[in-house]
Amino acid sequence: MHLSLELDTRGDGDFLDVTSKVAEKVKGSGVASGVVVVLVQGSTAALILNEYEPGLLEDLRALGKKLVPPTADYRHNLAWQEKNATSHLRACLFGFSLTIPFREGQLILGPWQQIILLEFDTRPRHRTLQLSILSDGG
Repeated sequence: MHLSLELDTRGDGDFLDVTSKVAEKVKGSGVASGVVVVLVQGSTAALILNEYEPGLLEDLRALGKKLVPPTADYRHNLAWQEKNATSHLRACLFGFSLTIPFREGQLILGPWQQIILLEFDTRPRHRTLQLSILSDGG
């Protein structure tokens, strides 16, 4: 089963907890147990499983800037006359998809794990998450 989830972000550094939205889609699917694959469409955003806590979110923003400095010379910016090479590179570091098991219609996550969309693009974006819900036959 394939479903989608539509979201709007405010641009670089807007990190959204999408756990409840994904959980609602899984529960509403009628599939009792299996896995859900969640993919963010676009090359300037990422998905992670972690704690959605303000201090950690600030640390993630700082880590992205440290690993991919905003003032470096990037060939992508020259090729497309854009200034979002950092957005693409940061998204590559964190990844674009997650696979999460569920049982009895409930996501199986640790007590401090949330599904977080990391927006890295330089402007507000409309994002689509694609969800593939796969039954384990149980």
